Amino acid sequence: MTDWIREPLHPAWAQSLRVDKLLYDSKTDHQRIRVFENETFGRVLTLDDVVQTTEGDNHIYHEMMAHVPIFAHGAATKVLIVGGGDGGMAREVLKHPEAEVTMVEIDAGVVEFSKEYLPTLSDGAFDDPRLDLVIADGAEFVAETHQRFDIIIVDSTDPIGPGEVLFTETFYGRAKACLATGGIIVTQNGVPFLQGEELTNTMRAFRALFTDATCYLATIPTYAGGPMAFGWGTDGPARETPLATLQARFAKLGIATRYYTPDVHAAAFALPAYVRDLMPAG
Repeated sequence: MTDWIREPLHPAWAQSLRVDKLLYDSKTDHQRIRVFENETFGRVLTLDDVVQTTEGDNHIYHEMMAHVPIFAHGAATKVLIVGGGDGGMAREVLKHPEAEVTMVEIDAGVVEFSKEYLPTLSDGAFDDPRLDLVIADGAEFVAETHQRFDIIIVDSTDPIGPGEVLFTETFYGRAKACLATGGIIVTQNGVPFLQGEELTNTMRAFRALFTDATCYLATIPTYAGGPMAFGWGTDGPARETPLATLQARFAKLGIATRYYTPDVHAAAFALPAYVRDLMPAG
């Protein structure tokens, strides 16, 4: 009999994925972690049957969170990743040869687990000498560090459990204090059609902190229910970078991407009305 998992993230919406081959299954008192192979998505990681990442479509999420702020900034050298233990975000950021990356992951076990079961996500990023892997609480790190970063990428889980603190006004304020002049913070803010409150809360905090606070979108198949939103906050003019400039920067770097292009970058900030309606006034 074919085994399927049913994702229970939303009360009135569900998706199912076929388990073609189960590679890992660990159930503790707190959670169940599974890695399995699926014909369409390759290896899939789930936590309590909620999809965290897949080999098949992780590039969309990681490319859009990494390349949009870096290409928009144009001169970023210091990048902070909060979370990102699977290594996919570091993989994309490190495609920029000038980038020096600090990655703060709360759980060393996530890194080792990902190296073993999802090695294609990091694709050697953990061996790059430009990556400084810090095992610590991301909220505590931004409260205590004296470093300043051009880009902060908050690669968090949903705002439940350990990830909840990364969606608070206190965290956002402390993160802003870690930004260099003209710096940019980007955050994952769920699927607005189903998780609108998550985006609204982040945007309310961002609009109190930044002169330019908005979000941009990307469609990621396994994060079902419509396009995903990424929060964007900065006091600089990076969002107004002309398309021709983005194209020139992308061409100069000469990397291969599977989702990101300068045209997609520019278009991602064009928000549907229902997403605009979730943005607080101000």
